[in-house]
Amino acid sequence: MTEQGATTFQHEVLAAVFTIGRDLHGFASLKVLLWQRAQWPDAGRWALPGGAVRLDETVDDSMSRQLAEKVDLAGVSHLEQLGVFSAPDRVPAGPGRPARVIATGFLGLVPSGVTPSLPEDTDWETVDRLSPIALDHGRIIDRAHDRLRAKVSYTNLAFGLAPAEFTLAELAGIYRAVLGHDIDPSNLQRVLGRRGMIETVGRTAPPGASGGRPAALYRFTTADLTVTDPFAAFRPPS
Repeated sequence: MTEQGATTFQHEVLAAVFTIGRDLHGFASLKVLLWQRAQWPDAGRWALPGGAVRLDETVDDSMSRQLAEKVDLAGVSHLEQLGVFSAPDRVPAGPGRPARVIATGFLGLVPSGVTPSLPEDTDWETVDRLSPIALDHGRIIDRAHDRLRAKVSYTNLAFGLAPAEFTLAELAGIYRAVLGHDIDPSNLQRVLGRRGMIETVGRTAPPGASGGRPAALYRFTTADLTVTDPFAAFRPPS
């Protein structure tokens, strides 16, 4: 805030945190973490987790703190700054509220199968079937999804959504959920293997209900973000 009579400002942080869940048909789907606002503005709509930055912390520290305190997301495998959202009217002014609120957006990932404890007003929503979204948080979700789609093509960022060990079919499902189109598991193995991104663990997955040959298990070779092919893109099948 500034001195009386001057325009008041607030800086907040907001995170679009994604994970992989299952849709109604059992297919992998991309989900984002949202909580339901109880107060004006946009009461009843769903919003991204976050809040105001304290005077004694950086935006990165503030985002990590608020994810840990509010939604117990100690299982976040990746968190990066997404950009600044500074439209003058992005949050309406009101009694006792700052005249302008600027946000630093973040992209966060939680591995498939990790189930952090969540408050009653917080849930994972499927990205392509979202409930009404508060304020400009839908724009932040779209920006984060675009960033994620790009990075799973030219980096190893899919490690942030994958379980520690997975079959090629499971990994292809993760890529499909992020990219929005089918990915052939055999082609995915060739591409990621050539880039040195995945390796076998020397074991197989438990047999499924239909039987058949057990599928080999793989893992990412590193959990550090690495650019593997700066010009790569996974394109829809022709």
